[in-house]
Amino acid sequence: MTGGFDPTEPDFGENPWPAYARLRAMPGLPLWQGFRLGSRFADVQAIASDRRMVRGTAIFPQEQRRDLQRAENFHDMPFHERFVQTSMLEIDGPDHDRLRRAVFPFFTKTRLESLRPFVTGWVDAALDRLVPRGRFDFIADLAAHLPGQVIGHLIGTDPALAPQMTLWSEETVSYFDVSRRSPGRKAQAERAVRLFHDALQDLHAERKARPRDDLMSAMVGAEDAGLLTHDELIATIMQILHAGHGSTIDVMGSGLHALLTHPDQMARLRADPALMPHAVQEMFRFAPPLVFFHRYAGEDLTICGQDWPRGTKFGLLYASANRDPEAFPDPDRFDVARRPNLHLAFGAGPHVCLGNNLARLNMEVLFSRLLARTRGIDPAGPVAWKTGLQAHGPLCLPISLTTH
Repeated sequence: MTGGFDPTEPDFGENPWPAYARLRAMPGLPLWQGFRLGSRFADVQAIASDRRMVRGTAIFPQEQRRDLQRAENFHDMPFHERFVQTSMLEIDGPDHDRLRRAVFPFFTKTRLESLRPFVTGWVDAALDRLVPRGRFDFIADLAAHLPGQVIGHLIGTDPALAPQMTLWSEETVSYFDVSRRSPGRKAQAERAVRLFHDALQDLHAERKARPRDDLMSAMVGAEDAGLLTHDELIATIMQILHAGHGSTIDVMGSGLHALLTHPDQMARLRADPALMPHAVQEMFRFAPPLVFFHRYAGEDLTICGQDWPRGTKFGLLYASANRDPEAFPDPDRFDVARRPNLHLAFGAGPHVCLGNNLARLNMEVLFSRLLARTRGIDPAGPVAWKTGLQAHGPLCLPISLTTH
């Protein structure tokens, strides 16, 4: 058992680290709500990297799959089942690899580097409005808008839709939190997926008639070539939008919070801007935005020193792994120059985060421009944090600025 591990406690969102430390001290993989929890770096890395482990339920007979679906309360959700539960994130093997290959050219470092002028221009325009105010909420006024604009630009969606898509993504992704599922959240998630589907159908029709140099147009071409089905196209675009919104907003907030609570590191970064790529890596290690993912044992296997039957559910606690003292010296210390820094915030193995280079680009530009255009950044009020086990990050982060 997990010795009282409870991610629904009010202070867990703000400070989950003592709870993770207690889990790491327990032998084996403790059982929690049907999951065998991996909390140590070596265990999480081993499970995530092993191709015998799967994320989807296709390995199980149809009736067992339905039982698992009902047990997780993912049934009776037609749009969610069609476009979220069968997305690239939720399938394995050749089909997962095929869909990943279809979109990968748009997520290479070279391709994404071409977005840097767009990201920089958007950030500077936002700071033109915000810096003169001297005080604002970093989340609501800045971080909440940037990822949606950038991923929308890459895909080809209307910039005016970005706030709505961010909301739909949050409503969809939040239902994955095993500690916070409810009938209301279930209905909300299904509605969000349906509305997302309708918007993407419209964009698909537009790009089929008038292609552009964007991801939707490329995916329409792949569909016409028989490389993926129409439902796979919609599901893949939707999953990229889901992944590109909330997690980046969360890590931007927790990253700035780390700088605010470690002013010596902020000063170090101001003095040496070349450290920014390392600082961003440390922000992801120090407080990963996505802290929990699951895997199933795809066959009877031995891993983490124990035998497990086919179908065993594993919960991977990436945030805990990134604070493991066996993997990182002084892991609770925030160090903008930490090297090496081979963290697990982006996962590992076949399902490693496709958008990790895009998230880092957004972070590097945002914090570089914010530090360059200010002399000081200070807290300006209480910070509210997300609760539960699915995501970690501030809901609001009031700051005040002083300029040169």
